[in-house]
Amino acid sequence: MFQFWHDAAMLAIESQRVIALRMMRLAGGGRNARVETSRMMTEKISASMIAAGTLLGGGSGHVVMAQVRKRVRANSRRLSRS
Repeated sequence: MFQFWHDAAMLAIESQRVIALRMMRLAGGGRNARVETSRMMTEKISASMIAAGTLLGGGSGHVVMAQVRKRVRANSRRLSRS
């Protein structure tokens, strides 16, 4: 049970970093902002479908949390490089 709360707390922290990095990208405007907006919307839809599929297939909230954290970390790395 502790692991779930730890993962939830880490997801909250990591997500705030990605939000800040995305806001900076969007504030810059131009092509990069349009690409990031499109990517963000596509990712949200995809992530929700994957989460729903996992839960409908008998997966747990722990599995969904791990999937989401993996994507958030990937976004953080990608946005930090640019």
